[in-house]
Amino acid sequence: MKGQLKTGDMLAVGLMMFALFLGAGNLIFPPLLGQESGTNVWVAIIGFLVTGVGLPLLAVIAIAQVRGDLQALSKRVHPMFGWIFPLVCYLAIGPFFGIPRTGTVSFEMSVKPFLSEALLDKWYILFIYTVVYFAVTWYLSLNPTQLVDWFGKVVTPLLVVIVAVIVGKAVIDPVGEFGKPTEAYAQDAFFTGFIQGFLTMDAISALVLGIVIVQAIKARGVTNNKVIVKSTITAGVIAAIGLVLIYLSLAYVGASSVELGRLDNGGMILTGVVNYLFGTTGKMLLGLAITFACLTTSVGLTSACAEFFAKMFPKFSYKTIVTIICVFSLFVSNLGLTQLIKVTLPVLIAIYPVAIVLVLLSFVQKYLEGKETVYTGAVIGAFAVSILNALESAGMSFGSLSELLQMLPLYSSGIGWIVPSILGGYLGLLAANKNKHVPMEQKRSA
Repeated sequence: MKGQLKTGDMLAVGLMMFALFLGAGNLIFPPLLGQESGTNVWVAIIGFLVTGVGLPLLAVIAIAQVRGDLQALSKRVHPMFGWIFPLVCYLAIGPFFGIPRTGTVSFEMSVKPFLSEALLDKWYILFIYTVVYFAVTWYLSLNPTQLVDWFGKVVTPLLVVIVAVIVGKAVIDPVGEFGKPTEAYAQDAFFTGFIQGFLTMDAISALVLGIVIVQAIKARGVTNNKVIVKSTITAGVIAAIGLVLIYLSLAYVGASSVELGRLDNGGMILTGVVNYLFGTTGKMLLGLAITFACLTTSVGLTSACAEFFAKMFPKFSYKTIVTIICVFSLFVSNLGLTQLIKVTLPVLIAIYPVAIVLVLLSFVQKYLEGKETVYTGAVIGAFAVSILNALESAGMSFGSLSELLQMLPLYSSGIGWIVPSILGGYLGLLAANKNKHVPMEQKRSA
């Protein structure tokens, strides 16, 4: 057993973690936040960092404590929940949304800017690109143990250099002044940014990718659980610092880009800024950076999902599941970036609060031994509100029920689930304490 990771190995794991998180959402959402928040960009980006960096870091630590096993964490709520929630998370962050989005974003920013007008509307261009993209993902995902060396030591440094060149030029020679904030950011910039941080899906990604990170540390000869947790925390801090710098830079780029026009997504904003600053060469540089970032995340998520489903369905080999995931993601990715974002948001609004509750409660687990009802009550309280909030975001209305929901503290800010979750957890604690004092004979007769 190796006592701890060497400094070089620790840095490599940290850079690998940074690369795994620095995917599609991390590059397209900050510029959009920056453009829409305008002069309120710094307030908005702080809210974004809470959910886009803080929560993922906590989630990485929480999942490391259970050796990368999301099911073990989820079973604290209920054995059945221990199967359902991880399945939903792996499907959402994997072949349903997360993995396909990496293919679509890389196409939008590395290929689409170079297409002629005649080819822009041809559906088969995206299809051909994603066939190649997911073929590469398939090949790299078959050797997940090589992720640290390939991503941590080669891809990530190259990616950071490319992004630094782009952002450095944008700061030295900005496109223009910050614009006026849109209505959402003018009224509540912090909480709007807070909700936008959900869209990176990094807190869910951390729970899913935990198994890849833990395995990367184990591959360096570390088997002691305390050392694994400590190493994960250190690597997580390295990744978090990198993400904060990237988010602040890209938000600035977006905030100063209003003169180029209001655009539908961050991918288009970033492409427009780079084209303005660097011309064709810049677009090629950006396309290369985006492709590396998206491919890294795609491989990491595919590997993590394949590990999970191979464990859940042992009749299927790891290679078979990787193939299924890549083929399915290929077809989903052809829906287009804007449509994928619209479909993703309600699902994330529904499951994110549950993930947050699980992560936060895991840090007080030593006080909750034998009190699983606390987990159950807190999760039910959060999900009862978040599912309604998600359905509303999808365009559904519940009449008088919607009016009652508006009375919940912070509901208008998108986090109305907090108070019901706390109340549910408290009721669960009361139930646990009451059950603890029931005589053993009475429990048996029951």
